Amino acid sequence: MSQHRGAWKNRWTFMLATAGSAIGLGNIWKLPYMIGVNGGSAFVLVFIACIFFVGIPLMMTEIMLGRRAQKNPFNAMQQLAAEANASSLWKYLGAMGMVAGVLILGFYSVIGGWVLSYITFALQGSFTAISPAQSSVNFDNLLKSPYLLITWHTVFMVMTMWVVARGVSSGLEKANNILIPALFAILLILLGYSMSVGDMQAAYHFMFSPDFSKITPVAMLSALGHAFFSLSLGMGSVMVYGSYLQRNVSIANTTICIALVDTLLGLLVGLAIYALVFANHLTPNAGPGLIFQTLPIAFGHMPFGNVFAALFFTLVAFAAWTSAISLVEPTIAWVVENTQVKRPFATLCLGIVIWLIGIAVSLSFSVWKDITIMFGFGIFDSLDKLTSTIMLPLGGLLMAIFAGYVMKPHHRQDELNLGIRYYSIWKITNNIIAPMAILLIFLYLLGLIG
Repeated sequence: MSQHRGAWKNRWTFMLATAGSAIGLGNIWKLPYMIGVNGGSAFVLVFIACIFFVGIPLMMTEIMLGRRAQKNPFNAMQQLAAEANASSLWKYLGAMGMVAGVLILGFYSVIGGWVLSYITFALQGSFTAISPAQSSVNFDNLLKSPYLLITWHTVFMVMTMWVVARGVSSGLEKANNILIPALFAILLILLGYSMSVGDMQAAYHFMFSPDFSKITPVAMLSALGHAFFSLSLGMGSVMVYGSYLQRNVSIANTTICIALVDTLLGLLVGLAIYALVFANHLTPNAGPGLIFQTLPIAFGHMPFGNVFAALFFTLVAFAAWTSAISLVEPTIAWVVENTQVKRPFATLCLGIVIWLIGIAVSLSFSVWKDITIMFGFGIFDSLDKLTSTIMLPLGGLLMAIFAGYVMKPHHRQDELNLGIRYYSIWKITNNIIAPMAILLIFLYLLGLIG
């Protein structure tokens, strides 16, 4: 039996929530480095083109599907397929996204725990004059400690589930209304700090000096892939957030704003990070190595470094937290809408399941490091590969196909509410360009091209 659904109060709260879903660790530890090593501003131009021709149309599609049905992804696809007189099997597209979100949170929460632990390291002054060797040892010791990993994973899960349990208006909306502005406020403080003590000129040169010779097919595929993943597409989060959106809000305008905010944050974080990296004559890198090994060295040799390190890791924690909230919401919405189970209890039960997955992931760095479950990969890498290489690209591709070729045209037009010219542009990008791009991403991730 369906319970009362929540709704966003206005366009602003929807934008903040969806931007929070999109703003994640990838924009902080991956995008700036990708820009720097793939041609600077030349790569930025390619990336922005990918955002506009692939990311934005697909986000519009996912929001449209959610708002049309006003249901969780599983029920939404079931209803929309029935409206289009199509196979009921389409409902499993929604289910796949929900499962992907749960699996992703299973390892994402562990990474979120790493971030929380580094806030405490910074507050304890652990980064002061730290050497590269000691920074590496600190991170290795964290990974080898099941107790620490499980403890911080548990804290991060409690934070996430506490917000989700409170519902749309009291939980998701209030949290994002606070966390996203706070995230940007911290970013501005860090930018000011980097401009005063860092090498902003070197950071700007690394990220924005144009080198079109580096725009290779592989670089373009990297831009395509990040444009897709950076907007949280294919996992049902955007769809369920769209299902809470009011009918009078423009999907196109809102989506463009979200994409611009998401991209701008990645660029500004990159400048703040690499100004500190280059000021300390460190080698720029990406991923966990950048956040948990290189940056502590940079902060450790800067004035008031531990204070600003704590601020930086708080920013990263906020980005991870808002993304984590969106990962679990589709499945919670399904339980609440299809049963009489109350949201807090549903959140508790699902939280325990994800917490157990996270425990397995935590143990995979130490006592279970020799266990492999997929193609020779350990637990952490198996979950990452399964979701990011298979489930999310496949979900995005099938959503584009459904919206473009299965859904009734007048339903699309009613929801998108675009003029003839802009509707035609959306149709070309969603029906032709985006599916071809996702296929290329899919083949690239599988190692079949590039």
